[in-house]
Amino acid sequence: MEELRSEYLGKGIYVLVSRSHGFGTDAILLAHFANVKKNELICDLGTGCGIIPLLWCREERNQKITALDIQQQACFQLSESIKLNGLEDKIKVLNADLKQLKGVLPFEKYDLVTMNPPYKAPSAGIKSSSEADLTARHETACTLDDIIKAASQLLRFGGRLCLCQRPERLCDIFCTMRKYSIEPKRLRTVAQTCGKAPWLILVEGRKGGKSGTVIEPDFFIMDGDDYSDELKLIYKDYFKDKK
Repeated sequence: MEELRSEYLGKGIYVLVSRSHGFGTDAILLAHFANVKKNELICDLGTGCGIIPLLWCREERNQKITALDIQQQACFQLSESIKLNGLEDKIKVLNADLKQLKGVLPFEKYDLVTMNPPYKAPSAGIKSSSEADLTARHETACTLDDIIKAASQLLRFGGRLCLCQRPERLCDIFCTMRKYSIEPKRLRTVAQTCGKAPWLILVEGRKGGKSGTVIEPDFFIMDGDDYSDELKLIYKDYFKDKK
């Protein structure tokens, strides 16, 4: 197993990260965008180091979270974070393949499914050298179709799927959501600064939802030479008592 180091998330919560399983701004934005409700039953697919579930556990919403990943190192890492934070009653770690969930997780029960997925199709871009990076960045272990199909299996009627992706995959996301009876309901683009093309999209779909998509205001990372007020607000909430 790789050497782990802890990063403080505020409010007494730590995450253990490694070279293979860390986190970036996209995961933090997805955790915020998902807007977790009180008492929701949640599944975070491809959880990696578990940054998204751990961020949610900073707030007392009594949610129950299953964090699933196909990689043993990621599951071990998150399991250690859970023990470190005393969150055994909040997060359950599952080392499993999202393409084979029958009999592993209950179908049509979850209020929310999230995933920060691999951004690159199997044939796109230069392949990562390590197996962990390849799995995280390229659709080798699962495709977008696999992810949305799994979410549809897990979600109850009216349940939500939230994910982030590169903007060029937007049409793929919308078409695949509809293929599996998940209606796109919210879309937000993320750009480095005003006037720049977006580098990330945040999408929410609702299983069995009616047609109609809300396009939310653009999210900007920077405002001139400083972080934007909105990003500061998110980071203040998550990291305001960072040590």
